[in-house]
Amino acid sequence: MPKQCWVIGGEYRDLEFRDVDDGTSRVFGPFTSYTDARATWHERSQASRSTAAVRYTIVSSAGDR
Repeated sequence: MPKQCWVIGGEYRDLEFRDVDDGTSRVFGPFTSYTDARATWHERSQASRSTAAVRYTIVSSAGDR
């Protein structure tokens, strides 16, 4: 099975980044390359940079890049 990547995140309840606020979680993908996922991660991160409690990350089905 080809590797798949997703960009996941949302607005967290506090700056410990443990619990996402209800209704704010977002999932983008799947992407077939890390490069495509990273482009979306960068776009979402830049769009929310003024909100300190928003965070996105890239996850992969293969566990690597």
